[in-house]
Amino acid sequence: MNKIGIFTSGGDSPGMNACIRAVVRTAVFHGVEVVGIQRGYNGLVEADFVLLESHSVANIIQRGGTILKSARSTSFLTSEGRKKAFENMKKANIEGIIAIGGDGTFTGASVFNLEYSIPFIGVPGTIDNDLFGTDSTIGYDTALNTVIEAVDKIRDTASSHNRLFFIEVMGKDAGFIALRSGIATGAEAVLVPETKTFIDQLTAKLEQGRRKSKSSGIVIVAEGDDEGGAYEIAAKVKQKFDFYDTRVVVLGHIQRGGSPSARDRVLASQLGNAAVEKLLKGESNKMVGMVNNEITLTDFDKAIKHTKELNPSLVSLVEVLSI
Repeated sequence: MNKIGIFTSGGDSPGMNACIRAVVRTAVFHGVEVVGIQRGYNGLVEADFVLLESHSVANIIQRGGTILKSARSTSFLTSEGRKKAFENMKKANIEGIIAIGGDGTFTGASVFNLEYSIPFIGVPGTIDNDLFGTDSTIGYDTALNTVIEAVDKIRDTASSHNRLFFIEVMGKDAGFIALRSGIATGAEAVLVPETKTFIDQLTAKLEQGRRKSKSSGIVIVAEGDDEGGAYEIAAKVKQKFDFYDTRVVVLGHIQRGGSPSARDRVLASQLGNAAVEKLLKGESNKMVGMVNNEITLTDFDKAIKHTKELNPSLVSLVEVLSI
């Protein structure tokens, strides 16, 4: 290959810029040109391209967000849009693409590859850590530390006022952020989409804590919990248990922002480098990942469709340590 493209798609995550940097510099090392595709699949459809050279990615490794921007593309969902994207690629002589994103990004790449045989290598960039084929996704570690810092501060005011805080974190379909942040912050309970929530059991646990003279409480709620978000669950609990002054905090998009952690910077650099190496060796329609500190390749279909399970020992640990 003489020229490859790179884009970021879906929700942004800390470390995407570090990955872009690694892709560009690895490609330049191999004498391959890199075209930055702005705003994900929208940029493919609209030919929004920019040439990226080694100096183009200087001083971005520490920045959150993505210099290539991200957007959802309704036009790429149509056959006409994908045809236009293919024609734009051919005009620009782009021979393969590195796609940084999550399941939606890889689904689009699979469809495009099936129709036009465009080689794609995916890099897992999502704070949710919900992709099969990698121990950690880019941005997950930073998001965790953001949540932990916020909850630690909330714990201070909770203790000062005998308050029970329900804190909602991101995770529509996966509870990885909720589970690990809950353990790390000493939460009284952690509610995740993977397990059924019983309000009666939750109120019993909080009552038990009250009898043991706990002056405050923290309940971490993944946004996709089956009983609803933090506001809904807090309202249900208050109907049965109103000993504490109850408050709700939704951390929201602060979890996506901020300078990436050292772990995310290194992971992003490793995966960006590996993505280029694999693409140049003829691999396609696969996601690079890191499993047991080794670079791995996983077919897009498997990365998307296979459920990544929570560690059952960590789920049990919450119960043991929250008594």
